[in-house]
Amino acid sequence: MRTVGIVLHPRRDSAEAVTAIVDWAAGRGAQVLGVDEEIRRLGCDALPVPAAELGRRSDLIVSLGGDGTMLRAMRLADGGHAPVLGVNLGRLGFLAEVDVPDVPDALSAIDQHLYTVEPRLAVDAEVHGETVSAFNDVAVVRVPGHGSAAVCLRVGDRPFVSYAVDAVVVATPTGSTAYSFSAGGPIVSPSVEALLVTPAAPHSAFNRGLVLSVNDALALDVLPASGRLAVEVDGRVSGYVEPGACVILRARPGAAHVVRLGRTTFYERAQRKLRLMGSAEVEAMPTQPRDGRPTPP
Repeated sequence: MRTVGIVLHPRRDSAEAVTAIVDWAAGRGAQVLGVDEEIRRLGCDALPVPAAELGRRSDLIVSLGGDGTMLRAMRLADGGHAPVLGVNLGRLGFLAEVDVPDVPDALSAIDQHLYTVEPRLAVDAEVHGETVSAFNDVAVVRVPGHGSAAVCLRVGDRPFVSYAVDAVVVATPTGSTAYSFSAGGPIVSPSVEALLVTPAAPHSAFNRGLVLSVNDALALDVLPASGRLAVEVDGRVSGYVEPGACVILRARPGAAHVVRLGRTTFYERAQRKLRLMGSAEVEAMPTQPRDGRPTPP
């Protein structure tokens, strides 16, 4: 590993983690790259480069922050060969693999090829002739004061179902634990290649989500009865659509790759991040052993 790129959280203190990376690289004759406007404020020995070059020039990209920083690092790695290592700063990052004290050992393990990678699906949205990409989700969301979202879901170029909702969320498995989960969607392993369509606060009789193949052609038609809608890409407003507009969505498997060192599983991270404790009623019930007799409380 000759070159390590770093992506920093815009506000959290990343100096300790950056120093650990720079010191590790110096001991092995490797170079550290960073997005120029991010690392200049630290005054470290990393080489500043434009964001567009970071993914192309790095053998590994290290995200220092939370899930938002990790998503940005994945976008910078999109289409390149560099996998992304998530380092958690402060809060429990769902996508992060290690904490700051573990950075040198993690880099050494990666340098020795003692790791695996998870391919991550992206979803590309074509809006007004321009394409934007998301690793969590693309959502069409009602604009306050402009009425609800009336959206027809087309699959294979044929109308399938119409929603009257606050939003329609089209999520990747990575994004299944984000907006889609808050709207009632399922938790999906990142190893599954699929797109999830989840209605948020549906006003119509049909209020179910859908799981679609990555090979399905998908489009969202904004119906005449709809208000103006915002198009959110990984939580940020990318533009607006009016009634009569169409958002075309395409799944793109393997757009980025996330480093895993085998310390936790997806389900362990999901359980911790989402605080999945189960039903109180179920946990209060006596367990049922194999012989059919209940275990005394």
